Amino acid sequence: MPRTTRLTPSLIRAAACAGIAALTLTACGSGSGSDSAGSGSGSVKVGLITKTDTNPFFVKMKEGAEKAAKESGAQLISSAGKFDGDNAGQVTAVENMVASGVKGILITPSDSKAIVPALEKARAKGIMVIALDSPTDPQSAVDALFATDNLAAGELIGAYAKAAMKGKEAKIATLDLAPGVAVGVQRHNGFLKGFGLGEKDPAIVCSQDTGGDQAKGQTAMENCLQKAPGINVVYTINEPAALGAYTALKAKGREKDVLIVSVDGGCTGTRAVKEGKIAATSQQYPLKMAAEGVKAVVTYAKDGKKATGYTDTGVSLITDKAQAGVASKDTAYGLDNCWG
Repeated sequence: MPRTTRLTPSLIRAAACAGIAALTLTACGSGSGSDSAGSGSGSVKVGLITKTDTNPFFVKMKEGAEKAAKESGAQLISSAGKFDGDNAGQVTAVENMVASGVKGILITPSDSKAIVPALEKARAKGIMVIALDSPTDPQSAVDALFATDNLAAGELIGAYAKAAMKGKEAKIATLDLAPGVAVGVQRHNGFLKGFGLGEKDPAIVCSQDTGGDQAKGQTAMENCLQKAPGINVVYTINEPAALGAYTALKAKGREKDVLIVSVDGGCTGTRAVKEGKIAATSQQYPLKMAAEGVKAVVTYAKDGKKATGYTDTGVSLITDKAQAGVASKDTAYGLDNCWG
């Protein structure tokens, strides 16, 4: 806080923040749910709403948005749900950002359907809305989507697993996310496509939901091993689930003879690839999603041109055991570009 009673812009802004202290959204201060970049009352305001502010993926996303806002002279206003799935918190954040005068909102929707009415209200007021990482349902509920092609990410690890098996009969466990969640469905379907399997293929001997959680991934793997002890390939929705699966396999002495593949490319997961716990992972780039989103809002503010459609922010297969016919990069590259 300023040490003078003179009515400065900073003091005015601080007073405004105090008036909404009960909310998760602010444009000043240093709380975990807020941040700002740029200065001056005339700067473009960009809103960023993530699923949570603790997941390393979203921490990196916010970092990318902050850097892009600073470079563009824009002001970033950020908020997050209290937990993954906190749609009410995200709706409140959208409403607060609309009231604060943002020109655009970047959001990773926790509930792809339930968030739609709030986003439609924002767009009706001339605010551009861009979904990051996860699409809304329908996708047309936002102006644009900047995200990993999750189907392609799944295809990469599916093709890799197929090649790595070198013709050996596969007995596959899929450790998925949760029913109906677009990201999980796309990665799962991509894996099957890359491996050359249908949903009901007998090679799939066990499927369990994990919520992308390490402890639940371990439990799911334990359940699958009880059901089908001969499992030799494990697909996981993300690296926490993969590490949970590895723990369960190690407890049975199976960690050396089961191929684990995953998606995300966080630093912890990439190190697990380097250590041989995970054979390969498809790396995505949250920093790029957010940075490109901020730039799109600034462009819209300047010339009225809205971003539209889908922008693929890229994916790379990371492994130190390359397979013929499957494009990949090593863990040195992965660690240089990971998040978390």
